Amino acid sequence: MIEVKNLYKSFDGKPVLKGISAVFEKGKTNMIIGRSGSGKTVFLKSILGLIQPDRGIISFDGRILNKLTLKDQRKLRMEMGVVFQGNALFDSFTIEENIKFPMKMFTSMTEGEMKKRVDEVLEQVELSGINDKYPAEISGGMQKRVGIARAIVLNPKYLFCDEPNSGLDPKTAILIDNLIHDLTLQYNTTTLVNTHDMNSIMEIGEHIILLKNGHKQWEGTKNDIFYTDNPDINDFVFSSSLFRKIKELAKKEGNFDI
Repeated sequence: MIEVKNLYKSFDGKPVLKGISAVFEKGKTNMIIGRSGSGKTVFLKSILGLIQPDRGIISFDGRILNKLTLKDQRKLRMEMGVVFQGNALFDSFTIEENIKFPMKMFTSMTEGEMKKRVDEVLEQVELSGINDKYPAEISGGMQKRVGIARAIVLNPKYLFCDEPNSGLDPKTAILIDNLIHDLTLQYNTTTLVNTHDMNSIMEIGEHIILLKNGHKQWEGTKNDIFYTDNPDINDFVFSSSLFRKIKELAKKEGNFDI
């Protein structure tokens, strides 16, 4: 579980995060949504420890981030997996070398142990046998799955995904959504997904917070979205005519569970 209490952050005197509090439970896909400029990227980077907030508390299963020793911070890093928006694969490394990178950095595993683990995670993301290929030799969707394989190679307690469907076609995006959800259940991770993808929200949004102008404006599940009168979530999600029609149907039927 990750708990955030009264998080504030400003840049050059301009407030970006304005007292956000939230609890993200393990075994769930927790989604952070909001328009550009809402503060969601700064919020996610603060939780990751990439940005130092001005005030507030971020805790990982009771461990307060800014009070950890360097040794404990390193231990926490080993428990985190991150899927970057742009994949962040090393072009000059093979797929196997890319996935081995966290193991070489944080563990004392032998080459044989690392090779076995690489094969395991590649099988999990349905990419067995591409160990010796380079990122440029595979598609964008496959690169995203390699990024996920690298993120889970150390069996993380916490999985962070920044716009995981960015630049993907709809079919591949659904595959990535399902993969993230399945891995969350398999590893019982606390998963945070930073996204503006409506399909992702409605497909795997077990716990959702909406940020607007640095504030938490709404919180609920993908099913709650259909029944809320909150104008901010309605404006964000139902700007699409298709989703508006679905919501109208849900209210008419009185029971809409997806």
